[in-house]
Amino acid sequence: MTAAGRLRRESVRMQAAELFEQGIKPLEVARRLRVSGKSAYQLWREGGALALASRGPSGSRCRLSPRCLEKLAAYLEQGPAAHGWVEDQVWTAARVATLIGRKFHVSYSVSGATRLMHRLGFSSQVPARRVAERDEQAVTAWREATWAKVKEHGRPAGATSASRTRQASPDGRPKDAPGAGEAAPRS
Repeated sequence: MTAAGRLRRESVRMQAAELFEQGIKPLEVARRLRVSGKSAYQLWREGGALALASRGPSGSRCRLSPRCLEKLAAYLEQGPAAHGWVEDQVWTAARVATLIGRKFHVSYSVSGATRLMHRLGFSSQVPARRVAERDEQAVTAWREATWAKVKEHGRPAGATSASRTRQASPDGRPKDAPGAGEAAPRS
């Protein structure tokens, strides 16, 4: 859920608590706030305003301490080359997960590393899928000389069909076949 969604939900919960305290009936509260009356009333009955208050973000807690998070931010500021990735200056989520494993001995998934990076104010980058030693002139020469010869020319232009079967011709049907001669051809 987005931050805006969480704020909206929290705002609705608190508004519902205020309306219930004023003695407004659950269906009227639901109508005013455009929410389900059943869930708001159920929460109110179970614990009043405290039950409607937020319990904080859901999900598992961060496995890195605040001090480790500060260290991780410092490592990310140093750049990938300082930690062994010299081929490009890109922090990918996979690299950050590897860095966390190496430095803090904690296993993070790629998606978990992405969320952690966003939490620290960083974004993961996707490297260009090209080799640093790529020779653009050789690639262009190959495309012009070899690819033109290798490439198939495909089907000739004309009427085509995606069907695997051929359409039967009305003239090819035997005269004694079922349905032959009964109906006039469509126009």
